[in-house]
Amino acid sequence: MGDIRRRGAVLLGITALTAPLTVALGAAPAQAASCTTQTGPYQKKVEKFLGLPVNGKQSASDCKAIKAFQTKHGISPNIGYAGPVTWGVMDLMNKQKAVGNKPNKAGKCPTNKGRIACVNLTLQLSWIQDGDKLVYGPVPVRTGRNGYETRTGLKKIYWRNIDHVSTIYNVPMPYSQFFDGGQAFHSVGVSMWNPPGSHGCVNMTKTTAKKYWSLLKTGDDVYVYGRKPGT
Repeated sequence: MGDIRRRGAVLLGITALTAPLTVALGAAPAQAASCTTQTGPYQKKVEKFLGLPVNGKQSASDCKAIKAFQTKHGISPNIGYAGPVTWGVMDLMNKQKAVGNKPNKAGKCPTNKGRIACVNLTLQLSWIQDGDKLVYGPVPVRTGRNGYETRTGLKKIYWRNIDHVSTIYNVPMPYSQFFDGGQAFHSVGVSMWNPPGSHGCVNMTKTTAKKYWSLLKTGDDVYVYGRKPGT
């Protein structure tokens, strides 16, 4: 009986996690993992982003390309529907690309702190600078989802652990550099655009996390600002 109850609890937990995303997709048809024939509200924008013929009408080739993009970045359901979640990821990618090599053009990350790691939640970008000199980045990152937002403000790296394992979620957090309670920079094995986000940490690719590990040290400043889309 106890095992049955535990299984029920797990199923309820999975349902609770997937429900918000299903709601966010709005009228997306529930066709399991097959390709949908329905045209989405962002069809033309998605077609243009993927370099497809832009006619605003779903085709088999459209669905195949959209589905591949969704699968790559962990967007669910991955049925090739051009909905708000898929377009939201693409739109963010466009905005990130537009930043170029001037992530602090607006001067929001302090330039009077020496070496500092900056995190722009709005654009989901991070970089390291020395004064007004860009040292590394900008690179895409994955910050806290709604309800687990990465906290804003000026912080300092207070502890580093290259082989850390989360005591809360029991998952590896390689190259962890903690700057605010349990929130840290660390690498993950998912896409940086995988919705809805982390549980508060600033997720990075392994390459980026290793670079941050080599460029930062205990006591270095971290500045987090902006607001992640959807939070």
